[in-house]
Amino acid sequence: MAFGDYPAEYNPKIHGPYDPARYYGPPDTPFGQLKLTEVGAWFGRRNKNPRALVGAVSRAWWRWQHKYVQPKRSGIAPFFQVVTGAMLFFYVINYGKLKHHRNYKYHW
Repeated sequence: MAFGDYPAEYNPKIHGPYDPARYYGPPDTPFGQLKLTEVGAWFGRRNKNPRALVGAVSRAWWRWQHKYVQPKRSGIAPFFQVVTGAMLFFYVINYGKLKHHRNYKYHW
């Protein structure tokens, strides 16, 4: 599979138009329907190579796009989600500087 190709599991005669937010591999039990004893086996069946991780991130990106950004009447939710993500990201990268100011009573 080269960059920009359809997944090997995709068949246009069976699946219809291609949707980048859909997983075309073999179906499995959703994570929310697992029992606690089945979690280890479920993670063992996952594909753990970098290409599978990139595919999962890409599908999550397209699902977010389809749900929040691309509807005809999208609201302000994607803006607040991006702002919140940016705030968390910058808090994490600046945590080392911020933790030294935690217990200061005066800032002179």
